[in-house]
Amino acid sequence: MDFLKDIVKEIGDEYTQLAKDIDETETYVDTGSFIFNGLVSGSIFGGVSRNKITAIAGESSTGKTFFSLAVVKNFLDNNPASYCLYFDTEASITRALLESRGIDLERFVVINVVTIEDFRSKALKAVDKYLQMPEEDRKPCMFVLDSLGMLSTEKEITDALDDKRVRDMTKSQLVKGAFRMLTLKLGQANIPLIVTNHTYDVIGSYVPTKEMGGGSGLKYAASTIIYLGKKKEREGKETVGNIIKAKTHKSRLSKENKEVEIRLFYDERGLDPYYGLLSLGEKYGVFKKVGNRYEIGEAKVYPKTIYENPEKYFTKEVLQALDECAAKEFSYGSSGN
Repeated sequence: MDFLKDIVKEIGDEYTQLAKDIDETETYVDTGSFIFNGLVSGSIFGGVSRNKITAIAGESSTGKTFFSLAVVKNFLDNNPASYCLYFDTEASITRALLESRGIDLERFVVINVVTIEDFRSKALKAVDKYLQMPEEDRKPCMFVLDSLGMLSTEKEITDALDDKRVRDMTKSQLVKGAFRMLTLKLGQANIPLIVTNHTYDVIGSYVPTKEMGGGSGLKYAASTIIYLGKKKEREGKETVGNIIKAKTHKSRLSKENKEVEIRLFYDERGLDPYYGLLSLGEKYGVFKKVGNRYEIGEAKVYPKTIYENPEKYFTKEVLQALDECAAKEFSYGSSGN
């Protein structure tokens, strides 16, 4: 034991310690949606991991950017001194877009990146700068890469300028290398990274299957991978948002292949905190459905009425009961189906 203590002392950094001293406390970033929190962490009061990589994948126009911005807004709102570094590969982030979603522009930095090498370099510099700060001065910080699929490589650009019509076979290795370097540093800094990515249909698969692009680098590095699908949400004739189907493709914190529906508005409301809780509560007996209404106390109430006045129906006691349901439904080792 003295030898091991001497080794820890000799290495002499804050990240080397005896196993018995490892802090097992898992910390989360609340996404702003109770049901999505449950899907990715097993608790409606949880969220995405604070020091790991979360991948949000889906086909074009499934709301990946809007979803990421909604999570960022909730993060900034819940942490008044926090900030976000947003690595934009699609030139899609504008001041008007951010203002329409109620995001504090003073605490949001847009970093345009074109190549994988560019993202790797700028992200590593930012993390190193963050880690050089005294720990007490490090305010909560979040990184977003939107999106991985749009990043090219320096070789790909050079070949295009030279009019060479060849595929860059090094791209997947560069992606893997970038995340290999970033994963541990982000963990040390307690910085969550959300990465959006595209999916494609696998040709020749026996059953319809979707796969995430970009090689295996992100698949290995991400703690959680969520696949998104959607349908339009309307108020009268106006489309006001999406009902998003979110499914765990990979998760180290909760059960895989679980699916929920969440509601995402296109304006400053962002993610609806309560949408999806009625279905969870009905499954485990917190709510009883009678016809197309829910029996709550002596009253029978339509879902729309409940979601229009959620604080009245989702009381502290009800949310606690729903958290126990989420543990059964989404956590490893539980009896939920």
